Amino acid sequence: MMCTHDSIAWIHTFKANGRKTDLDRMAWLLKALGRPQDQFPAIHVVGTNGKGSVTAYLQHIFTVSGYRVGTFTSPFIVSFHDRICLNGQSISEQDLDCCVKAIKPILTKMAQDTQWDRPTEFELVTLLMFYYFANLRPIDIAIIEAGIGGKTDATNVFHALAVVCPSISFDHQERLGHSLADIAQQKAAVIKAKEPVVIGQLDPEASQVFKHRAQITKSTVYQLGETFHLLPSEASFSFQYEDVILTDLHLKLLGQHQKTNACLAIMAAQLLRKSFPQLTPETMQTGIEAATWPGRSEFIRPNLLLDGAHNPDSIAKLKGLLQEEFPKRPIHILFAGLKRKPLADLLAQLDTFEVSVTTFDFPEANLLEDYPDKYPQVKDYRDWLQGSVTSDELFVVTGSLYFISEVRQYCLSNANIFKNIFP
Repeated sequence: MMCTHDSIAWIHTFKANGRKTDLDRMAWLLKALGRPQDQFPAIHVVGTNGKGSVTAYLQHIFTVSGYRVGTFTSPFIVSFHDRICLNGQSISEQDLDCCVKAIKPILTKMAQDTQWDRPTEFELVTLLMFYYFANLRPIDIAIIEAGIGGKTDATNVFHALAVVCPSISFDHQERLGHSLADIAQQKAAVIKAKEPVVIGQLDPEASQVFKHRAQITKSTVYQLGETFHLLPSEASFSFQYEDVILTDLHLKLLGQHQKTNACLAIMAAQLLRKSFPQLTPETMQTGIEAATWPGRSEFIRPNLLLDGAHNPDSIAKLKGLLQEEFPKRPIHILFAGLKRKPLADLLAQLDTFEVSVTTFDFPEANLLEDYPDKYPQVKDYRDWLQGSVTSDELFVVTGSLYFISEVRQYCLSNANIFKNIFP
């Protein structure tokens, strides 16, 4: 029996290295596995930012309502296993080994009987997830987050109970296109016949694409600000759809965009109440108020905030959050991003704060010398973090989610230094 370390090492041997997802190949593999994607109902979450948060809100809503909920997210923040969870608990080492064991012979068969190249790592993990939820730990519902895009994404292989899209903005243009309409085209392509679609306040050109696609598929679109509403008040907010009103909602996740994400999750849950009768306004409220999401506007000690903002839209949201929530507090920001991102533009958005840059142990991490000269360089992020221990000013770590993951793990494993943090 292979142990997990071997399982994960084996999965990593499938890194794409230029290979692309092939949905015909996915269909063949899924058929050989007995079509596990058809064995449980699922919600499909697509979009640029907010996917992980919407997934977390939905998971908490359904779990609190007494259902067994599977989630599939990427990238992971703490450990590889976090990509596939049941009621918020990561897949165990033993279960991952079992899934790998079940899939290996099918890959061998594919190599022998077909002309297809090996699947990519993301395709493989998607297969493992479908197999796990169908065969090993049967669930009542899954919340499945698309990887990049939608149209050719490995997750685009099932008929969803609903499609949720929190935002469309610029990211991965090299793969998805250079206008918001092109990017929206890719994301909206997951919508299939008569699937209800819940969207945030998208740019008009992006929402047009979704509405057009919904016309073709005879789907109904529920758009925030049109069909359902977020009603702000002093310290809380309310959700309203027709005669359903949830008032005095408070979130653990900070920022206006999180209120938006929470409203999208409530709307999706609301649409599914007939099929999931245990969902009630009370469980929806309890669920969203309990939700947390590692590395997204997450305080890991009273003055240390982690936020994986890595594209123009999420940086703008982080900036809004800091200005809104901490108008008088001195703020120090540490940023590390990947080479392929428009880093100078992202940093320029944060120029109102004191920003330093650093690098981290990741093949695609931007090197210190490649950042614009005007930003102070931090050779080792651990030294910078140390400054937060003896200060009551606010320290914010942002940039690539891979960087956030590394910093978070470091803080968790050195909880003796970063006291009074962890529950």
